[in-house]
Amino acid sequence: MTTTEELVAQVNKILDDIGIDMDGLFETFDIPSISHRLRENLSLLQELEEDLSRRVGETTPAVRGMGKRDRDPHIQWIYKKKRNRVLALERLRAAITAHKMALALISANYTFFLGKKPVTLKELTRENVEDVEAVPRNVQIGRVEVLPYMAYSGDVLRLLARENIAVRESFKFIKGKLREKGTVRTRGLRIEVEYWENNRLKKSRLDLPADSDIEGELRKRYGRRFRWRVLSFVKTKGVLINNHYTVDNLSLAYSVLDPEKGAEKLGLDLFRYYFLTSENEREGLGLYPDIKLCIDCHYSIFDLPFRNEPGFRTGHGSMLIIRKCEMESALVGKRKDITNVPNYLLGAVLLYGMSEYSEDKVAELLGVPRDELEEAIRKFVISGLHKTLFADTKKFEKFMPKSDKAKQFLALLQG
Repeated sequence: MTTTEELVAQVNKILDDIGIDMDGLFETFDIPSISHRLRENLSLLQELEEDLSRRVGETTPAVRGMGKRDRDPHIQWIYKKKRNRVLALERLRAAITAHKMALALISANYTFFLGKKPVTLKELTRENVEDVEAVPRNVQIGRVEVLPYMAYSGDVLRLLARENIAVRESFKFIKGKLREKGTVRTRGLRIEVEYWENNRLKKSRLDLPADSDIEGELRKRYGRRFRWRVLSFVKTKGVLINNHYTVDNLSLAYSVLDPEKGAEKLGLDLFRYYFLTSENEREGLGLYPDIKLCIDCHYSIFDLPFRNEPGFRTGHGSMLIIRKCEMESALVGKRKDITNVPNYLLGAVLLYGMSEYSEDKVAELLGVPRDELEEAIRKFVISGLHKTLFADTKKFEKFMPKSDKAKQFLALLQG
């Protein structure tokens, strides 16, 4: 059995080799070959991570509190050895995250065929990978161009050190945006209620929306004999992506891809990610590990793609995503009439209805075909859901049936 130091050396050697091999692999940009290599690497790295994390643990002692006279050189050597172990584990986890993100990005943007037979990433082998064809999907989620720039070797800072000052400044700017805590927003009130039931005094706690009529709501639930007090306000905050390996890889990839507009491109890709997928899809997609499934507060990175638009206001991008998430919840159990409308088109329809954007602008912003968007809007109008979700339905009027017979038929369909 290898010692921990030998395992650390083995991990660093394998990661160095991966860094060299992946650079050459992206020169041809053959998606099936890249996918197969990423899967092989990921399987190996996950085995190493399981072994190393079991030996190292999650924490390491620090020497900051020790005075110079108290620092025994032998003790310092032990601390240094433990620190090297932890650094190797951190590097390994950063590399694993990069591989997972790359595979999820490829899976979201390509379908694979062996002849006419569709195959999954797991079915790629050394024997068939040269015969497999990768076909791009109609709608892009994420940005395939960032694939060569992720830290597959786990050396984020070493890779960054090779780049010029513009890339480093862009990296710091993007990372600062992704680590920014969302603006606190009061979601509701948490209330404790004392009430009488069957001649017994009981206590209960419940959450109510921040703008609700508290007295009216409580009277409906508990009658007239109750008293209440506000325990706390339910607030939301926190970072958009709660995983520093994800943040580091995104910051590195987009800053190298485009030092000038990398942050704006990432903001647009994240905006599209929320509109082109459902919450269930986001849960299993793995494109941005540990990103919030839905947002409920303002993040400034979502403003970057819109700041040059006329009439722009702070929070524009975040508010659109928040409304989309709320509408997704409102549509639960009501999608039977639009089951043939895929999630990416449903998101485009919702953006069209909640914004001032035209069909052309929505299609361009989300990267969806305009003809498919118009057809989805027509189906949405026929279902009558536009009246349920939107107070102002003027934008949908031009998609309403024009003939009297069609209008009568639509009225019968909608009850």
